Amino acid sequence: MTVIITASQLADELAAELPPVVLDVRYRLGAPHGRPDYEGGHIPGAVFVDLEAELAGKPGPAGRHPLPELSVFTAAMRRAGITADREVVVYDAAQGWAAARAWWMLGWAGHRSVRVLDGGLAAWTAHGGPLSSEEPQVPAGDFTPAPGALRLLTADEAAELARRGVLLDARAAERYRGEVEPIDPVAGHIPGARSAPTTENLDADGRFLSVEKLAERFRGLGVTEGTEVGVYCGSGVSAAQQVLALAAVGIPAALYVGSWSEWSADPARPVATGPESV
Repeated sequence: MTVIITASQLADELAAELPPVVLDVRYRLGAPHGRPDYEGGHIPGAVFVDLEAELAGKPGPAGRHPLPELSVFTAAMRRAGITADREVVVYDAAQGWAAARAWWMLGWAGHRSVRVLDGGLAAWTAHGGPLSSEEPQVPAGDFTPAPGALRLLTADEAAELARRGVLLDARAAERYRGEVEPIDPVAGHIPGARSAPTTENLDADGRFLSVEKLAERFRGLGVTEGTEVGVYCGSGVSAAQQVLALAAVGIPAALYVGSWSEWSADPARPVATGPESV
């Protein structure tokens, strides 16, 4: 699981001569801004990254969390001290959604060594890792993005992939079925998509299942080696965690960043409801 790092491994690497750059991406939809929590205590040396301001653009026709302007993302990563040849570790304090969005953004931009802390901040503190309230002073990085290293899907490409491959819907199952829709204007799912809530990638402690269990889960969803896979969610954040889980078992997957927030905003696009992938 080279895309995931344990708290024990991170502690060892932070004590090394050249530790990784650590990003704190605390964010939860509808929750207060993560910056005050970061200031109250974070992994020593970690730099806070604002998901909505630096890892996403302004909400609009392309969805609630479209890709940010490349210049904004570049400036944020350089401010955090990221360079092309230094490893990066990302964490959050929830289900790995925000951390995975940062992981995906950096991977899409061409960075070759980014990992997500398994279990996030809770795993770090459970391991006995210290917290700091000091803002680190890090040298500016020189990371230059080369976009396109990871595959993106447009709405039309997501619809086509649902027909010829496997398109996974990472939202809660009741949202997929169309029983509830707390955020977007229409309830349901993209026709042909399969329900695959991201909560099922984690154990009771909020850590990723083993590679074997993840592989078994995805096989049950029709995903095996060689399957063309795409993932979407509400706005391209939680789906990144699904892409991360797939990467952990060696399966590349494309991300539909616009996700349901873009799809459902267009009344011309078809909507399916119910438990079946039709």
